[in-house]
Amino acid sequence: MSKEKKYLTTASGAPVGDNQNSITAGHRGPTLIQDVHLLEKLAHFNRERVPERVVHAKGAGAHGYFEVTNDVSKYTKADFLSEVGKKTPMFIRFSTVAGELGSADTVRDPRGFAVKFYTEEGNYDLVGNNTPVFFIRDAIKFPDFIHTQKRNPRTHRKDADATWDFWSLSPESLHQITILHSERGIPATLRHMNGYGSHTFKWVNADGSAVWVKYHFKTDQGVKNLDPNLADKLAGENPDYHMADLYNAIEDGDYPTWTLKVQVMPVEDANTYNIDPFDVTKVWPHEDYPLIEVGKMVLDRNPENYFAEVEQAAFSPGHFVPGIEASPDKMLQGRLFAYSDAHRYRIGANHEALPINRAKSEVNNYQRDGYMRFDGNGGGSVNYEPNSVDGPKETPENNITPFEVSGFADSVAYDSEDHFSQPGNLFRNVMSDEERAHTIQNFADHLSGVTREEIKLRQISLFYKVDPELGTGVAEKLGLSVPETAK
Repeated sequence: MSKEKKYLTTASGAPVGDNQNSITAGHRGPTLIQDVHLLEKLAHFNRERVPERVVHAKGAGAHGYFEVTNDVSKYTKADFLSEVGKKTPMFIRFSTVAGELGSADTVRDPRGFAVKFYTEEGNYDLVGNNTPVFFIRDAIKFPDFIHTQKRNPRTHRKDADATWDFWSLSPESLHQITILHSERGIPATLRHMNGYGSHTFKWVNADGSAVWVKYHFKTDQGVKNLDPNLADKLAGENPDYHMADLYNAIEDGDYPTWTLKVQVMPVEDANTYNIDPFDVTKVWPHEDYPLIEVGKMVLDRNPENYFAEVEQAAFSPGHFVPGIEASPDKMLQGRLFAYSDAHRYRIGANHEALPINRAKSEVNNYQRDGYMRFDGNGGGSVNYEPNSVDGPKETPENNITPFEVSGFADSVAYDSEDHFSQPGNLFRNVMSDEERAHTIQNFADHLSGVTREEIKLRQISLFYKVDPELGTGVAEKLGLSVPETAK
C-alpha cells in the first residue's frame, strides 16, 4: 500500500479544509449556503441509491474466468470458444428474483445466474436462472407475473392470493413451480446450485451452419439445498447468508467452479420434434440431446466495491457475439429489449461505458451525449454513418444467419397446451418418495396463505392433472377435496 498521504477533496478536486464543521454565521448562527462542500456532500448522499432492479434486486457478484475444455468449433465460430485452453475473463451476478434489495437470501425463489464474458469480440451476456425452465413463455405476460410476486398495491404486503390466482390461471407455470417447491427451491449456497441459460439459442459455425443449443452450468461443488425450517431461521438470523458464503469462500481461496455443458439440436429437428424447442417452460430430454462439455467457469476474485461492480453490473440477453444468436423463443425475444431498456432507466443511457460493463475490446459507434457521459464522447466531428471519412464501418460477415419466417401477423399462441407431462415426469420419475412428500408439503404451506377457496381448488385441479398423488396430497393438507371436474 502506498505511504503517500492522500488529501480529502471535493468532487471537482478542490482540497477540503474542514470535514467536521459546517460553515455558519458565528457559533450559533445559521449555516451558510456558501458551504459548497456541505451542499455537495448532502446532495450526493441524497442520490447514492439508484433505483433498485424491479426484479433480481438483491444479488452477489464475483469475478473469474472461463476456460474452454472441449472443442466445439464445429458448432460455433464464437472466438472465446474457439480452442481448448482459451481463457476469457468474466463476471457473474447471482440474485433472488422477487425480493427487494434488503430481503433475505434463503427464501423460496428462483436464483438469477447472469454471466458476462469479456470476449475479444465484445461482451457476451448469458442471463439465466438456476432452473432450466420459467413460469411463463411469452414476454407479454411478464409484467403481470412480476406484479403478483411484488407487493399488493392496496395493502403493500406480499399477496398469496395474487400469486396463486395468476399461477392457477396460467397452467404453463406448473413445471417451474414444481421445481420451485421441490428440494431445489432453496439452494444451500450460491456455490451449490446449477445455472441454466433456460432459453434456446442459436450457434453458428464458420461455414454458416447453425444448430440450436441450451446451456447448463453444472456446479462442481455438488447440488445442495436447505431445509425450509433452517432457511426460515437463517432468514431471521443472517439474511445475507448466501452473499457471505460466496464472499468468504473466495476470500479463503476456496474458488467455486462450474462445468458448462450444452445440448445441441440440429436446426431441422425443430420442425419435427415432439416438444416445441423454443418453449421456455419445457426441457429437452437428455436421452434425445445429451450434454456436451464446453468448459469450466472459475470464480477467484471478489469485487472491490459492491456498488460499482455488483449494483451497476448490467446484463442483457441481447449482448451477443459472432457465432451466437437469438432463437424465436417468445420470452427471449421480449427480453432482448426489456433488459437493456431497464438499465437505461436505472443507471443511464451510458451504462455500457461503466468499468464493470465496458467491453475489453475497442468500442466504436456513433452514439453520443446523454447523462453522465464520462469518456471522450466518441471524439471528432463525425457522429453519423455512412460517412466519407475514416469512421467505423460495418462488418457484413457478422450479420446474423438468415432464417425463414412465414404466416400471418397475429397474436399467436404456442402450438402445444401440454403443461402437465414434464412436471408430472419430474414428480413421478425424478423425485424420491421423500422429495415428493416435501414438495406436497411445500405447496400446501404456500397455498395456506391464500384466502379465496376457489383459487386453491383451481390450483389443486391443475396439480391433479400433473399427477393424482400431487393433487390429492395438496388437497388433503389443506383440508379440501380434489374437484370432480379434475378427475
